[in-house]
Amino acid sequence: MQVDDTLLNRLEKLSHLKIADEKRAEVIGQLSEILNFVDNLNELNTDGVDDKFSMSDAATFMREDKPACDTKINDDIIKHAPQSADHFFIVPKIIE
Repeated sequence: MQVDDTLLNRLEKLSHLKIADEKRAEVIGQLSEILNFVDNLNELNTDGVDDKFSMSDAATFMREDKPACDTKINDDIIKHAPQSADHFFIVPKIIE
C-alpha cells in the first residue's frame, strides 16, 4: 500500500486530526515505514507454528475478575472531552 497525500487526507478526516503542513512529509514517511514492516511480517512462513505458541512456559497470572468503578477517574477523563452528556462522550457520526 502506498501512503500519499490523498491517503493522509482521508486518514485525517476519519481520525478528526489535523497534521501541520510542515509535518506531512514526516508522517507519510513514518506511515510508509510501518506498512513496510507489516509487509515483512506477512512474508514469514508460519505454517508449522502452533497458534498458541508462547516465548514463556510460565502460566498466565490469574486473578479474580471483580468489576470496579472509580467515579473520580471517570470524572477526570470526561471533563477533558469537548462534548459529553450523562458520563458519555459525544462524538460526530463517522459512518460513510
